[in-house]
Amino acid sequence: MKTFSSIQLPHHFYCARFLSYTTTRTQLSFPAKVFICQAKSGIDGSLNLKVVSPTLLVAEKEEAKAVLALFLKKRGLSNAVAARTINKSDLFIDHLVSKLHSKHRSWYLAGRELTTLEIRDALIPYLESLFEEHGDILVDVVENYPNPPVKDKSAVPVPPSSPVLDSKKLKAVSLVSETDSDGGNLRPHIVYLMELGMDIEQIRSITHRFPAFAYYSLEGKVKPVVEFFLELGVPREHIPIILSKRPQLCGFSLSENLKPTMKFLESLGIDKKQWPKLIYRFPALLTYSRQKVMESIDFLLELGLSEENIGKILTRCPNIVSYSVEDNLRPTAKYFHSLGADVGILLFRCPQNFGLSIEANLKPITAFFLERGYTLEEIGTMISRYGALYTFSLTENLIPKWDFFLTTGYPNSELVKFPQYFGYSLEKRIKPRFAIMKKSGVKLLLNQVLSLSSNNFDKALKKKMKKMQDG
Repeated sequence: MKTFSSIQLPHHFYCARFLSYTTTRTQLSFPAKVFICQAKSGIDGSLNLKVVSPTLLVAEKEEAKAVLALFLKKRGLSNAVAARTINKSDLFIDHLVSKLHSKHRSWYLAGRELTTLEIRDALIPYLESLFEEHGDILVDVVENYPNPPVKDKSAVPVPPSSPVLDSKKLKAVSLVSETDSDGGNLRPHIVYLMELGMDIEQIRSITHRFPAFAYYSLEGKVKPVVEFFLELGVPREHIPIILSKRPQLCGFSLSENLKPTMKFLESLGIDKKQWPKLIYRFPALLTYSRQKVMESIDFLLELGLSEENIGKILTRCPNIVSYSVEDNLRPTAKYFHSLGADVGILLFRCPQNFGLSIEANLKPITAFFLERGYTLEEIGTMISRYGALYTFSLTENLIPKWDFFLTTGYPNSELVKFPQYFGYSLEKRIKPRFAIMKKSGVKLLLNQVLSLSSNNFDKALKKKMKKMQDG
């Protein structure tokens, strides 16, 4: 069992409702100090073009990892070497995500999410250009990003593409467009997928990424899974997106895999009424082993979360089971505890925090507030009161809103009392409300200015104006 500081965490087992195990709950102990590093808000000096939701950011990072792994394996690396490279390349993965945000700025500004295929189409050409530039030291470039490798450094070679692997993929992709000898018809499951709304290029791309998809039978594999999702209430137009994200689902047996997995997850507290949304947002949830899920659940229990709250977390943020306990959850919990935050409450309120990079996301925000005179204790109070605080972009959210706050005349302590200030739109809420208040000639508390409805805000202003007149 891992430890925090020198305190050994006692072993615990799963509790009664969670498959009738027993448990000894413990509260984790963390070191008191936090170490702050000075860092830019982005990998290469500029961060996201828009505040991207933490859930989407985590999903994009997973997609970027998958694209990179596929690219490396296509060039002959073994699964083990590709996986090892991915594990060493957090900064490069963040860099790939920033490429997506730069390339599709207008889409993000319009609130449009990229599909798996669009992410692949954006990143593969860039990776190919890197390979052309760096050749057999590409792995070294990826692992050491943003610092270029020393020219004479012994690098891990990138072997040439595997003819056998390429042959299998080409054969699988060719089957997508193959027609029968009788009527010149496409394979039945390809026709079925096209009727669902997929186009042939989308199916080819999925097959290139997951060759087994070309060999699935319509009646035995594809149709039963699709119809099961439709019966659950998944909108028909969501099916192509779900299969694009996780084509492996069609290889799972309903009776032996999917239904038992769903029943198991429901026993952990997932709201079964939310399956349509859960499957659409994170279809990979149905493909994780019970052991993998239980590792995450065990950690949540260590934090002192109740079974009911764990169920709510899984329903709201199912991709938390994709986070590594030792690489993501535990270090992030340790970091937030060092700020004085109640980690269990924080995780319940905003589990997306635990998919963020400590170095690239969390520490720069802590440094931002320290540089502006806040103490670690005050920062801990702010994150405890407003869990989403650390999910915002420095350049696109915190800095411009801070600059405006300095013009309002409120003391800095107001943000400790009401850190939710950073969650309101600067142009649509903050500036208009302050302009109205300034015109009225009175001053309300910061939370009154922003959190009240339009009617109640107007009433509060009139009440304050009347009070001033009477006084």
